[in-house]
Amino acid sequence: MTDFTILGKKAKEAARILAAQDTKKKNEALLSMAASLRAHVDEILSANEKDVKAALEKGTSEAMIDRLRLTKERILSISADMEKIVDLPDPVGEVIEKFDRPNGLHIEKVRVPMGVIGMIYESRPNVTADAAALCIKTANAVILKGGSDAIHSNIAICEALREGLSRAGLPMDGVQLVTETDRAATLALMRLRGYVDLLIPRGGAGLIRYTVENATVPVIETGTGNCHIYIDKDADIEKGVSIIVNAKAQRPGVCNAAETLLVHEDIAENFLPKAAEALQNAGVKLLGCERTREIIEAEEADEEAYRTEFLDYILAIRVVPSTDEALSHIAKYSTLHSEAIVTENEDTAEYFLRRVDAAAVYVNASTRFTDGGEFGFGAEIGISTQKLHARGPMGLREMTAYQYRIRGCGQTR
Repeated sequence: MTDFTILGKKAKEAARILAAQDTKKKNEALLSMAASLRAHVDEILSANEKDVKAALEKGTSEAMIDRLRLTKERILSISADMEKIVDLPDPVGEVIEKFDRPNGLHIEKVRVPMGVIGMIYESRPNVTADAAALCIKTANAVILKGGSDAIHSNIAICEALREGLSRAGLPMDGVQLVTETDRAATLALMRLRGYVDLLIPRGGAGLIRYTVENATVPVIETGTGNCHIYIDKDADIEKGVSIIVNAKAQRPGVCNAAETLLVHEDIAENFLPKAAEALQNAGVKLLGCERTREIIEAEEADEEAYRTEFLDYILAIRVVPSTDEALSHIAKYSTLHSEAIVTENEDTAEYFLRRVDAAAVYVNASTRFTDGGEFGFGAEIGISTQKLHARGPMGLREMTAYQYRIRGCGQTR
């Protein structure tokens, strides 16, 4: 197995060198990494074919295959996203606040790199490039640990990125990949205390729980998304149908896809038949409460259905008597990721916004927008569902810590 101490030492040394680079040098590295991805499209696609073939042989769902599959267009898009990060402001060195003390000390609070970031993730090979790009822009080294289902893709992408870094004159070990795919390797990275400054798990509920329970380094919980769309009694029906179809069916295998539809009883008989037709036309299987099944054709939704992040063309539906009941349902089952209300009543919208505890809360929009790119952050390293130190899509600023810098003229205490 990989000697993780050696891996950690290499990352620490790379992080020290990266921290000394200015924005221009880091941007040159990003452009070089993006160009290297484009230069190695054929190798990356060939590697990805092996992963997709293995997944198909295992009977992996269509939605999960979609998360895994790369095309030339997707690789070019990943490369373009990396180049977009070049144009974003560099947060490192930003003075957050400054003040003077009565004794003459001048104190500044300044953004600095985290140091070494560990990433544990599943399925989506684009995360390899996204995470590396964000880390290099913020002068962090990164140790990546993807899942077995995307191992060939991740190796090919990481080799291209490391080549790009080297060509730009920066240490290859600013980006490293753990090639073992077993749980022992995952556990070793989680416990690389003294080397990993922040660990970010990105995947399903099982991975997040395992990381939180076993890591001995600081962890940010990300990703699990049991997201809800609530159709209020004052909703625009056409708007609601469009939003739920997008939130559920546009790309069901991602964490910001909707998993449960809540509908106010006063609008249910008018809304549900139209929504059901549109959802079923999109290939979505419907599960519903007793009242739902009186209005439309659906299978029974049990307690477990409302707890489940399906990541598939499956949607649980419940008819509720009030906004407060919808809020109670969300409070019980939400994973604090993204929640939405569809309503034309501004008072109800504000009531909902103030009472939902989630990283992102929407009014009259799809939950699919909870994404670093859609928020204007460039690529994201994950979507934090906790409250310390980051929440929601984690872009460049969330990849930094801060440091106090104090200037004096001989003061002693």
